[in-house]
Amino acid sequence: MVSVNAGAAWAKGLFPVVGSAGVTALRVGLAALIMLLAVRPWRALPARADARNLLVYGAMLGLMNLLIYAAFARIPIGIAVAIEVTGPLAVVILSSRRLRDFAWVACAALGLGLLLPITQGASALDPLGVACALGAAFCWAMYIVFGKRVSSLRGGDAVAWGMLAASLFAVPVGVAQAGTLLFTPAMLGGGLLVALLSSAVPYTLEMMALARLPRRVFGILVSAGPAIAALAGFLMLGERLTGLQWAAIFLVIFASAGAAATAGRGEAK
Repeated sequence: MVSVNAGAAWAKGLFPVVGSAGVTALRVGLAALIMLLAVRPWRALPARADARNLLVYGAMLGLMNLLIYAAFARIPIGIAVAIEVTGPLAVVILSSRRLRDFAWVACAALGLGLLLPITQGASALDPLGVACALGAAFCWAMYIVFGKRVSSLRGGDAVAWGMLAASLFAVPVGVAQAGTLLFTPAMLGGGLLVALLSSAVPYTLEMMALARLPRRVFGILVSAGPAIAALAGFLMLGERLTGLQWAAIFLVIFASAGAAATAGRGEAK
């Protein structure tokens, strides 16, 4: 979580040059190259059923990156991640069949209500930025579901194949926005750092975690993301949030961690 959010803050600094889709293309494309060279997944080709799941996993990964970076370009990073983390929260809630777990939905809804400009005292947020963060939340939920299905593949094969599928989806969009600016030495160097911090390292660690941890434990750990993102935005970009926005972020964190802690206690891995 520290790696991915530090990378996100660094990436936002590159948006004025090549746009959010351009930075996404650099992040996903370079991360795919790194993973392919490091893992060499073609040594053990996936079965047909795994290939279908990997394709969806990769598509969700690419779209999630495009959408969350589009959100970062319009609203503070901490707020965008607080909205996005409702995706993993939904996975936890939907894996539970106990009515009391849905109290966490109300807690998260209260937090989102304080964030979104629908209550008195809420700060104005770009509607398109909010919509992109919500779309990224859905993609993150699908990423977890399909990531769990392919987490049994050898080593980092799932991440490597997933990043390749994501790059085939995201890179053309970024190239269409930024053109040849993407291929200057300065942008390639900045993009390489983003790819390492925000994709290659954290996605590999997440896949290792998904293979070893129950989803609820994974959800508890992921729930810290909005606070880490807000701190990264403050320290690296000078993004200052209001007291109400911080309260809303911590409500979402509390809901995510609480839901993950109480839902599916009998789940194995």
